[in-house]
Amino acid sequence: MIKYIWEVIFIYSNELVCNILKYINININTEITIINLSNIFSYDKTYIMKKFKRELGLTIIEYINNKRILNSLNGYKSNTTILRIALLNGYNSIEYYSEIFRNLVGVSPRVYKRFITPLNNLNEEETNTIRNSISNLIFIL
Repeated sequence: MIKYIWEVIFIYSNELVCNILKYINININTEITIINLSNIFSYDKTYIMKKFKRELGLTIIEYINNKRILNSLNGYKSNTTILRIALLNGYNSIEYYSEIFRNLVGVSPRVYKRFITPLNNLNEEETNTIRNSISNLIFIL
């Protein structure tokens, strides 16, 4: 049984991209920068960015944000605050988290929180936007 995405991607990717994916997935809740990856893997940052994009069709930052937002969705099942969810998923700024969340999920974190609670009072358009966006996130990752 496959436990991690990099086990699947290793079949299709070169060793550098596979190692970057392993590192990102293990350290997803910490600060990850292109410069850090460049230093860790001893490759030029431009080379790493181009290789990753060519192999996966996403930039490193897009991959990290998609993974973090997808992971953060579990935090909404409890009574955890949006700020705490953002911090637990590697975001140091609630504003940046909210911006990325809205771009990927299609609604604000606050609207999503209402979506998963019973008697959520969302209109059909908001509900469909959330469902479609989450399906796309899962498909990408």
